[in-house]
Amino acid sequence: MNTDFMSNDLWITQLIPDMRHPAVHADLHDIVKLHKRVMSLFPDGLGPQARSKAAGLFRVEDTRTGFAILIQSTIKPSLEHLPTTYGTARTKSLVPLLSQVRAGANIHYRITANATQKLGKNTTAGRPKQVIPLRGADADAWWERQAEAAGLVLTSLHSSQLSDATGKRGHGRVKHARTRFDGTATVTDPQTLLERIQTGIGRGKSFGCGLLTIAPTR
Repeated sequence: MNTDFMSNDLWITQLIPDMRHPAVHADLHDIVKLHKRVMSLFPDGLGPQARSKAAGLFRVEDTRTGFAILIQSTIKPSLEHLPTTYGTARTKSLVPLLSQVRAGANIHYRITANATQKLGKNTTAGRPKQVIPLRGADADAWWERQAEAAGLVLTSLHSSQLSDATGKRGHGRVKHARTRFDGTATVTDPQTLLERIQTGIGRGKSFGCGLLTIAPTR
């Protein structure tokens, strides 16, 4: 599938941090520091909306050998900006994969998302317009709605509640609830799906949420 959207490159980087490096521990325990580490891989001068301009998204994943950090962006990251011995990383283009996305295709998906709800004016669950985290069945229903809006019909869904993403920002703290959603889906709107893959889904995109990855089913 050749679309105007895919005329822009999109990169995915897998970073395997070395847990012996002191900066790795600091970054993995403070999502604000990790955000800054990711953004250090892109050029200076992108302005106040630097993350959006780079389309930078990331998530931390558990692996059998430790942690991995996945970073997606429209700007190829400069991995030489990482501290010496911070870890090993490799980058590849997502265009060969995403250019094959077609309506009716069956895919595997994964996303770590900040599932939330904004309370209404007459709410009794909190303050009007307060944004509250969703968990369990409510989070699953949130993802089903988001997936449909992103051009997917879910055929399976498994969710896992993760620890909150937290960090220190100024005199306050950042805190985002995180749920990981895995499963299979059928593509209904390839163009919308590609757009949502690039822009991310939900809140907390600067802090490890919203990166949707897909792979073809076999």
